Amino acid sequence: MKCITFLLCLAFLLCTSAHIITFNQTLRDGDVLLSSANSYALGFFTPGKSTGKRYLGIWYQHIPELVAVWVANRDSPVNGTSGVFFIDATGNLVIQDRNTSATVWNTSLSFPATGLQRDSNYSVQLQETGNLVLYHDPDRRVTAWESFDYPTNILLPHMKFGINKKTGLKRFLTSWKSPDDPGTGEYSLRADFTDPPQGFMYKNSVRVWRLGLWIGSGCSNIPRMSINFTPYTGIIDEDEDSLSYTVPDPTVYTVLMLNETGTMNRIIWIGDGPKMKQWAGLWYIPKDKCDSYNPCGAFGICNPYIPGGSGCQCLSGFESNSSTQEWALRDDRHSCRREANTDTCPNGDGFLKLTNVNIPYAEMTFSDTKMGFKDCEEHCVKNCSCTGYARQDTTIHGGDGCLNFYGELTDMREFANGGRDVYIRVSASASAMPLKKSKGLHPKWLILSTGISSAVVILLLLYMTWKMRKGSSSAINLEEATPADVVVFDLDTIKLITENFSAESKLGEGGFGSVHKGKLQNGKLVAVKRLKTNSDQGIEEFKNEVMLIARLQHRNLVRLLGCCIQQGEKMLVYEYLPNNSLDYIIFDNKLGILLDWKKRFEIILGIAQGLLYLHQDSRLKIIHRDLKASNVLLDDLMEPKISDFGMARIFGEEQTEANTNQVVGTYGYMSPEYAMEGLFSVKSDVFSFGVLMLEIVCGKKNKYQHTENSVNLMGDVWDFWNEQRPLGLVDPSLGEQSYDTREVLRCIHVGLLCVQPIPNDRPNISEVIFMLSNETKLPSPNPPGFMIRKGYSTTTSSYTESGGYQSLSMTFTQIEGR
Repeated sequence: MKCITFLLCLAFLLCTSAHIITFNQTLRDGDVLLSSANSYALGFFTPGKSTGKRYLGIWYQHIPELVAVWVANRDSPVNGTSGVFFIDATGNLVIQDRNTSATVWNTSLSFPATGLQRDSNYSVQLQETGNLVLYHDPDRRVTAWESFDYPTNILLPHMKFGINKKTGLKRFLTSWKSPDDPGTGEYSLRADFTDPPQGFMYKNSVRVWRLGLWIGSGCSNIPRMSINFTPYTGIIDEDEDSLSYTVPDPTVYTVLMLNETGTMNRIIWIGDGPKMKQWAGLWYIPKDKCDSYNPCGAFGICNPYIPGGSGCQCLSGFESNSSTQEWALRDDRHSCRREANTDTCPNGDGFLKLTNVNIPYAEMTFSDTKMGFKDCEEHCVKNCSCTGYARQDTTIHGGDGCLNFYGELTDMREFANGGRDVYIRVSASASAMPLKKSKGLHPKWLILSTGISSAVVILLLLYMTWKMRKGSSSAINLEEATPADVVVFDLDTIKLITENFSAESKLGEGGFGSVHKGKLQNGKLVAVKRLKTNSDQGIEEFKNEVMLIARLQHRNLVRLLGCCIQQGEKMLVYEYLPNNSLDYIIFDNKLGILLDWKKRFEIILGIAQGLLYLHQDSRLKIIHRDLKASNVLLDDLMEPKISDFGMARIFGEEQTEANTNQVVGTYGYMSPEYAMEGLFSVKSDVFSFGVLMLEIVCGKKNKYQHTENSVNLMGDVWDFWNEQRPLGLVDPSLGEQSYDTREVLRCIHVGLLCVQPIPNDRPNISEVIFMLSNETKLPSPNPPGFMIRKGYSTTTSSYTESGGYQSLSMTFTQIEGR
């Protein structure tokens, strides 16, 4: 990011009093032109660590970290502070070096002679949108030139990306050369003006990534592109093909940025949060092995969630043109072809439905924004040249819309969620099978790979044992806990990637240590969990976490990449998740708007799916014991990942309950039977999940004071439920019209069922998922466990004859809270 620390007081030393410059006025280096409400500033600046070079740019005035959202003379800086900006006699904007009188930059416009074209009519205005506009008329109604037509590396709200068909003007983004040099870089984001249009990222002249078709509320290759507080607008008509977005809340600063490494970022300024004041990422592209342009060739599809290899597969009814080894070696530009003797038309065919995928790139695409989906299907069925079809979308043009594809289909990939449904023409027999996996390796490759894997395992075990004996007098027996894909990192390597555990790399502090951000040599970002060296419990946690997470593979569980045991240090290396933990967002008044109801409901279901895997679907039956908002991490698509397995315990296949003398966990999330008696089971996790679900709906911590009677969220939810006004506690940042009332009410209802005081009254997590996903009738809830009221004396909960706990206020003893 092109940022420099910027003291706002300096910006006010010399600034023009108005937001307009007329013909006889100049803007010198040190002066600042402000927009009408002081949101944006125009002036000369020096980027990053560069020295002496000055550029005219626009930035946010109220943000202390300068991010230039537009640069005029990006390829021709002024040396020193002798730059001056003005309108010349021809009506052009000019940057001139006063020392040499040389013109550094100008708008290079020529205008027909008119009666209005007089010096006194010329003016330039910095609008509150960040748009610098040149006028030649006295009333400033006709735009002669505007900076929004010539974006640099940032797309601001209201700025258009695309083409003006009347003038032929193309609006596109180009990266900076480096964080210190805003000159035109090698990456660009441009539109391909087909029907419908779509965008591509280029490295020089080579396509490296496809933005996708402009359909619906964004682009087909970025499922998370549209967020509720930044709606996108597409214009596709005879005058222009363009895409833009708006931010209804003027206090929210968010932009799309193309950086010098070829990454497209959606960033937002976090200025009021308690933890930091900085730019934070909402999503970025490209982010995985399937985001490169056309990685699997024609009729191949890329699945980034397949561990190792290229992730390429042929669609059902197709076979690879090349050997499996070429894909395995990431030589992915090898197409798939239809299997022999599988003619699809007119001798009987079908359509293979692909879900959660992107819209493919076709040799030719037929688009009809008014055609219904059934007619769209028939249109393709009747034409043997049609290789597939999809719904265009409903949000831009108000109808289903139709896309028919002709010729080879390329650049296809899968998403975890948020993708589209696409129908591919195949033989009737192939239409029943979703994907055809690549054929197995040749026996000699299989033997070789097995031998290599075995050798790697043995070497890793020997290496870990040696490291543990060398680095600590109390060696930890982890030989059985480390599979072949968990890397053993050297301590020097960990120090290098975390800048010796610097304060700048620190992401947070936990009960048993700190977490640091690191960057591996290959550029991959990781999170390093460093346990406290003097914690005996930390050693047990470490053993437990390696043993458990190394064996678990689920998209809603955080992924362990490696570990380090050396010189008394115990560290775990995880995948880095850029959007922090769930508590960081849902409990913040500003950040809460990042999660609309659709995404919150997906997060609830994702956490439930992760628990289902732990409780039922994995090889081990695992009780987490510390499920809470801070232990749910969010990736770049805001998908949840359950983390922190230090407290987790393995159950036997037939085991339903266990007891511990040392109760550990987090106040507010622990079930009554666990907090008071040390009893835990899958129902303990369900209780924690119920608390967490109510927090996600309400945007409040369970431990808070709201009404006169209750001092926790569960008490308030129960009161509002009985008063038949449960929606009164819904997070205000969602807005009354932006959520599905039935889904919210069902989540509150199921949440109350999960926090019942008697374990047997709580549903299993599989039942929770069923209740959330269906309209089945739900049982009535009883008052929740640990529903704390004000005005009661501190007491200990009592165990009832039915085997459950009823509690008001209570004292926790022998609890190691976190």
